[in-house]
Amino acid sequence: MSVLKNKNIILGVCGGIAAYKSAELVRLLIKQGAQVQVVMTNSATEYVTPLTFQALSGKEVRTALFDLGAEAGMGHIELARWADLILIAPATANTMAKIALGMADDLLTTLCLASNAPLLIAPAMNQQMWRNEATQSNVEILKQRNSVSFCGPAEGIQACGDSGPGRMEEPDGLLKSVIDEFDVQAEKKCLKGKKVLITAGPTIEDIDPVRYMSNRSSGKMGYAIAQAALNLGADVFLISGPTALEAPEGAKVFMVRSARQMYDAVFEVIDSIDIFIATAAVADYRPVEKVGQKIKKNTDKLNIELVKNPDILTAVAALPQKPISIGFAAETNDVESYAKSKLERKNLDMIVANKVSETEGFEGDNNALQLLWRVQNNKEISSKKLPYATKKELAKQLMNEIVLLFIKELKS
Repeated sequence: MSVLKNKNIILGVCGGIAAYKSAELVRLLIKQGAQVQVVMTNSATEYVTPLTFQALSGKEVRTALFDLGAEAGMGHIELARWADLILIAPATANTMAKIALGMADDLLTTLCLASNAPLLIAPAMNQQMWRNEATQSNVEILKQRNSVSFCGPAEGIQACGDSGPGRMEEPDGLLKSVIDEFDVQAEKKCLKGKKVLITAGPTIEDIDPVRYMSNRSSGKMGYAIAQAALNLGADVFLISGPTALEAPEGAKVFMVRSARQMYDAVFEVIDSIDIFIATAAVADYRPVEKVGQKIKKNTDKLNIELVKNPDILTAVAALPQKPISIGFAAETNDVESYAKSKLERKNLDMIVANKVSETEGFEGDNNALQLLWRVQNNKEISSKKLPYATKKELAKQLMNEIVLLFIKELKS
């Protein structure tokens, strides 16, 4: 049985010569058992008539937001709720720009804003329009959203005579992308019923009422991982040091300040956790005691005695019934070597290594990661690099790798 059987798909058709390919796409979707509702922009009707799509889909084509017949019962809202997927093919630069900005000035963009359904975009435009900085900026905005994915564009000769990226993917390729999208949606709940604990951000170790020791961690990676785990259906516990970030909706959030507070918060819930991901940059040391009053600048040198903080990740990985334990190794040099040592020394299931510098790692929105894990009865170490990308994208890739590598343990 096709994964598309009885799936409700809105096919948005924008104004472009590639609109003629969408007629074949409707036929292929219907053949797979999908229910297809075509929504056309005004410009699209200049290329292909609504009657063509109506004949192929068996449904009256929607073209207007203010349709007195369709809107009698807030029809655009009902249509937005009806959809299992919104596919825009072809998607013009104009429509992508409006969706990126959250505009809703026609039926198609209104549906995109009013629906919780995933959005699959198949761009089609002149190669220079695709390469334009404004278009690429809008594409990056859309790619940041968890519900949005792209198919294409392809490269080749265009109707205007130019050659380059901007051709809409062929109907067969789009059909495969639609099927893949529904497969992904089915997999997105693969962590349903599983509990994932994530530590994020820095910790703060007070010296006196004014001063403290900390680090440059922003918490962005940990918060992105929390969102990615939520998207996979997990029950997410986020224990965070001080950050300026908004917590992912749906996560159970515990805000802490110091390493000892984070340790206590972790061990309050760890017994029920299936996966522990330690992204927090926990201070290794703290002052032996916090001075009760502000330290005065009376001497040229100031000595502060420090004592080691408890190692949260090591303590969790040493539990008799430990969860899948995943650590982070932020290093300035010899990244892989230090990460391997940490993996073995702390008895971890996986280590996620990244280089930190003035331009990489902490505080920024982008990063590159290297995953290392033990295989073959813990005798060998395997690795995989996740190339430079946004932290949100890396978080999704990381969670997918965790599921693939440890799915058997998660099922037990």
